[in-house]
Amino acid sequence: MTYEELIKRLDPAVYQSLRRAVELGKWPDGRQISAEQRAICMEAVIYYEQEHNVPETQRVGYLDRTKSDGSSCGPDDDTAPIRILS
Repeated sequence: MTYEELIKRLDPAVYQSLRRAVELGKWPDGRQISAEQRAICMEAVIYYEQEHNVPETQRVGYLDRTKSDGSSCGPDDDTAPIRILS
């Protein structure tokens, strides 16, 4: 079985468990997750979200860049950084 086939067959409960482990830095039983395990889990979560068409706003790492008035902020707006000269 390839990695892609494994992700396609991944149970949603397992996906949620992996996602939670990445978020909290520990497994459901309380053991700390290693940096290597976290990287592997993050890769699996990203693959799962792409394969199962999880909406962008619900994907891990999503940042909402809209202001309270509905306009966008961030790199697409026309503001410039302030330079402080001393």
